[in-house]
Amino acid sequence: MPGIWETHMNFSLRSRNLVKTIAVVLALALPTALAISSADARVGGGSSSGSRGSRTYSAPPSTTTAPGSASQFNRTYTQPGAGMNSAAAAPARGGLFGRAGGFMGGLAAGFLGAGLLGMLFGGGLFGGLGGLSSIIGLIIQIALVVLVVRLAMSWWQRRHTPQAAYANANADAGAGPGPQPNQRSGLGGFGFGANANNAPLEIKPDDYESFERLLGEVQAAWSNEDVAKLHTLATPEMVSYFEQDLAQNRARNVVNKVTDVKLLQGDLAEAWREGETDYATVALRFALTDKTLDRNSATIVAGSEQPGEVTEVWTFARRPGSGWELSAIQQTN
Repeated sequence: MPGIWETHMNFSLRSRNLVKTIAVVLALALPTALAISSADARVGGGSSSGSRGSRTYSAPPSTTTAPGSASQFNRTYTQPGAGMNSAAAAPARGGLFGRAGGFMGGLAAGFLGAGLLGMLFGGGLFGGLGGLSSIIGLIIQIALVVLVVRLAMSWWQRRHTPQAAYANANADAGAGPGPQPNQRSGLGGFGFGANANNAPLEIKPDDYESFERLLGEVQAAWSNEDVAKLHTLATPEMVSYFEQDLAQNRARNVVNKVTDVKLLQGDLAEAWREGETDYATVALRFALTDKTLDRNSATIVAGSEQPGEVTEVWTFARRPGSGWELSAIQQTN
């Protein structure tokens, strides 16, 4: 009996130490998370939001300004496969894991069932152990099954994402490679190049001037919390995200001010026409002063008066008879 109590006490001590360790990790991670959130208070909230038509789930080509990749959208109204042919649509519900008799689904169910039955009848993967050890063994089994299933699902999704299917469809149709990153610079003094040889849609100098103007006007309207103005500068989808972010700022009793916005460099990633809508995705590196103020005292609670630089990928959309509007913002990796 003393041995049983000793084992129980040692297990309890290890559990308390584990809890303390987790608490310390969370305590260290929380300030970092808050710092990241505060530093990304500018328009768009430092996340990737919006839509790029049928290319929403296709990463834009890298450019000289943004040589890395653009982050996938955290917020978008576009559903996978929207605007694409059936070959590019997302797999139907059920698929590999949901279909009755599916290989991975059956494998996962078999592992999990074996663990449950093993616990009920005193055996299982960790057979021979009793009581608490059997429960721990079952938890480990479940964790392993979840890990295997998630890895398999990730592989399956990579093989069947809309952008992969879209690219395969183009290849099957004999289409050449998609628009390549623009390598020219200096057009109009803005660091843009038209890249008209590779893009289905020609972007002219006046268009680039509109992109630069929108960069500043969107930031100014955001800083002034002028939703009416934002409606004239961005798509309804983007304005809905701006309104959500502004509401969160009001709930925290703060206001974000983005000033001294200056475009430093820009590159066209791709431009295309989709139905009656024109799209242009550009990489923008710009300077700005980003600070968050307390609404009552006007003291800085995040950010600073010091200017900084940001590189983002913005997509603009234009319908017949209308000017360009901001359709998406993506962060760069």
